[in-house]
Amino acid sequence: MAASVLGSTCGPLRPGVTGLCRRRPPRSLWARARRLPGLAGSGRSVAAASGSGGSGASGTSGTDRYCMELLRKRDYEGYLCSLLLPAESRSSGFALRAFNVELAQVKDSVSEKTIGLMRMEFWRKTVDDIYSDNPPQQPVAIELWKAVKRHNLTKRWLMKIIDEREKNLEDKAYRNIQELENYAENTQSSLLYLTLEILGVKDLHADHAASHIGKAQGIVTCLRATPYHGSRRRVFLPLEICMLHGVSQEDFLRQNQDKNVRDVIYDIASQAHLHLKHARSFHKSVPVKAFPAFLQTVALEDYLKKIQQVDFDIFHPSLQRKNTLLPLSLYIQSWRRRY
Repeated sequence: MAASVLGSTCGPLRPGVTGLCRRRPPRSLWARARRLPGLAGSGRSVAAASGSGGSGASGTSGTDRYCMELLRKRDYEGYLCSLLLPAESRSSGFALRAFNVELAQVKDSVSEKTIGLMRMEFWRKTVDDIYSDNPPQQPVAIELWKAVKRHNLTKRWLMKIIDEREKNLEDKAYRNIQELENYAENTQSSLLYLTLEILGVKDLHADHAASHIGKAQGIVTCLRATPYHGSRRRVFLPLEICMLHGVSQEDFLRQNQDKNVRDVIYDIASQAHLHLKHARSFHKSVPVKAFPAFLQTVALEDYLKKIQQVDFDIFHPSLQRKNTLLPLSLYIQSWRRRY
């Protein structure tokens, strides 16, 4: 298969596949992805409050170290990306991603939905208390309060993440790709809108790029987690695409590697790639100051490249290995001022 996912010429592809993305050699593997709706997909208002960016703490507090360690263990890619934020935004970046991790791990850490709802309610009240200058004595809450004070963060994006994570406590597959994209917009894109705020960026093109990158992140996360979810007898891949190819949830639970199963993964991965492509179409219009918020595209592209190379076998062992060169790749991308 081709050495690069983006903009490269691929060898012969498997013919006769239908779905969201149709294949025809010898064009790029991703060229057939269905067209997205217009650029109205960005959820962030241009008039949203953006922090003026006061300086961060010169030292590292215990609560700051807690957030860093939480990210290093639970969201290593986010940890690396946060390290490359400007010094004055770095601690706030760690706080935002630690907040996201706290919410993300609720679903897998509780045995009953009621307990999960209680945890979500705790964070909803915590955000309310933060904006009342009365944060609870919890490390992530304290660091998030500092970030809100320092950058005047928009409360709405924090609440959107909580609300969407709460809805996702149900063990139900996404009905279609649009439902998965909506979930990604309200979680991953909202996190990027907040990251733009800590960078002091208020720009329409940056908002559009953030919307598409967040959706790509959500789709890739869903794909990457499929083997793990399968081991727990869960499948969250969009039902509409599975039905289109005659694939059942049981096929994924049995780790079936038939062509139809790979076609499902191809269609979903193609949509993630298309969102990356749309995000990069704004590259010349997005302020350079916003680029550090989008470094996660490096990890997204790496996964899409790998899954292409194994012909969309979602259970291939190579997809579960950590990329030891990711820190270097992120640093190079940061130095080149690209996303």
